Amino acid sequence: MAQLAGQEHGGEGAAAALGERLAQATSLEARLGEIARAIDGRIAFSSSLGLEDQAILHAASTAAPGLDIFTLDTGRLFPETLETLQASELRYALRIRVVAPDTRDVEALVQRDGVLGFRLSVEARKACCEARKVRPLRRALDGAAAWVSGLRRAQAAGRGSVPLAAWDAEHGLVKLNPLADWTLEQLEAYVAANDVPVNPLHARGFPSIGCQPCTRAILQGEDIRAGRWWWELRDSKECGLHNSARRPMPPAREAEARA
Repeated sequence: MAQLAGQEHGGEGAAAALGERLAQATSLEARLGEIARAIDGRIAFSSSLGLEDQAILHAASTAAPGLDIFTLDTGRLFPETLETLQASELRYALRIRVVAPDTRDVEALVQRDGVLGFRLSVEARKACCEARKVRPLRRALDGAAAWVSGLRRAQAAGRGSVPLAAWDAEHGLVKLNPLADWTLEQLEAYVAANDVPVNPLHARGFPSIGCQPCTRAILQGEDIRAGRWWWELRDSKECGLHNSARRPMPPAREAEARA
């Protein structure tokens, strides 16, 4: 499918056909194997080191060992997340590529908004996510033929229609969500059965783990993403990685980019 990059309509058809095949696969390993066979080019797997991505990592270690696995280190991750990164590398004898934000973007952002300025408004928070996550993701996906993510439909109301495979016109590649139709019960059973390394924060009430200043444990009965940017309204619980319309960079970086 690498040759379809930039050919949106052809890519849409090929992605839909792959999605149908993935729906018929009987296991996560079978889905990853089908993806590895179908994609002609680099397959990038963006891992947050959360439960979903750890399950995909385990399956990929045998079914699709050639994946380009990377994680976004925003500079504000929990220590437990970094420990999970190391434990995963040791368990699967591989190196997970660490992608960091551009220092100039972060410095300009903090100069403008302050070190905790992301709590002042939704716009300021999205600007922080843009600098620390969205732009590094674009850089990591550059030249890839496909992008594997751990999105599930049951994660949040806004993700209820997540497909197994779809053409991502913004990045010019096929986006794959091999766990899209899995329930939390299926996921937890798979992780337990295979003794997959798990971020210890999950056991402390953190079903969705992001940056430390922006994530809290959830209360009983709360939505699983309620702990993300908890000071905001419910309808703004995305960082832009999976709906990344471009947002303006800080003024200092905008001027530099135009120079």
